[in-house]
Amino acid sequence: MKKRTFIKSGLLAMGALLTTRKSYPLEYYPMPSDRKWAVVYGTWCGSSRDASLWISEGMDGIANVFDVRENPDLSAYQHVIIGGAIRAGKVSQELQDFIAARKDLLKTRLRGYFAVCGNMMKPVGPEQTKLLIDDHIAALCGVPGLPSKVFLGRITYGLMEPDVRKQMQGYKMPEYDNLKRPGCLEFGKMVLQGIKV
Repeated sequence: MKKRTFIKSGLLAMGALLTTRKSYPLEYYPMPSDRKWAVVYGTWCGSSRDASLWISEGMDGIANVFDVRENPDLSAYQHVIIGGAIRAGKVSQELQDFIAARKDLLKTRLRGYFAVCGNMMKPVGPEQTKLLIDDHIAALCGVPGLPSKVFLGRITYGLMEPDVRKQMQGYKMPEYDNLKRPGCLEFGKMVLQGIKV
């Protein structure tokens, strides 16, 4: 290739990248549907991402799944499930800010909540649902009484920030994975069946 042609091609490619108006997030939406569903999650190490994908699978794959860090535009969605990983009793600040900025939009579209937490590897009971969903996520959204589920999570030290990893290792907490796909599928199915077409 001639030097001149190479430079022209390079400049054209850079120009095309610079003139792009908006980049869109990669969307997970395997089964198109006229029922516009979205699952939005906040995560630190990926547990909530997996839970969200499995919730969508339980809905026959009709829900689009978004990481809150993608800043998704939910205006085209009629139904939204929202949730995330819990640290120190709260979802990520990004998810809290996302909810606060869209509270009015979400109020009429929310259909369910979920949380993913380690719970010291103990079974989840009604007290975790009240604390993490009713008193936290639902309170942030301002819409109580929706279907909800708290899932056990996992610890993968290699995915943690160094200070958090050091703190968790200080508790002598082993790596574990208690997030179960069948529970997520069941929750997705339950939420979908609760909505009248």
